[in-house]
Amino acid sequence: MKSGNFWIYLLVMFGVTYLIRVLPFLIFHKKIENKVIRSFLAYIPYTVLGAMTVPAVFYATGSLLTACAGVAAALLAAYRGKGLFTVAVCASLTAFAVGAVLQAAGLS
Repeated sequence: MKSGNFWIYLLVMFGVTYLIRVLPFLIFHKKIENKVIRSFLAYIPYTVLGAMTVPAVFYATGSLLTACAGVAAALLAAYRGKGLFTVAVCASLTAFAVGAVLQAAGLS
């Protein structure tokens, strides 16, 4: 990539990112009073995070079985009210253990 192209790409990315963050402030001057719209906007960060994270979880281990075991362990730990770190450790250890068992059994 040429040095000139790099700066053009960088400026375009800056412009797009800046517009996405500034346009809502320029468009909406008043506080949004509609309860439906406010509740919809309140859930957007969780929805986007879920949409980015959930598909990646099933491809992270290279095996659908180990990924499903890790997700099941994470859901169980989260349901029991454990913290984020504990949930992540439980999911990782479960996926690792299932992968080790599958490898020892010659199934992977």
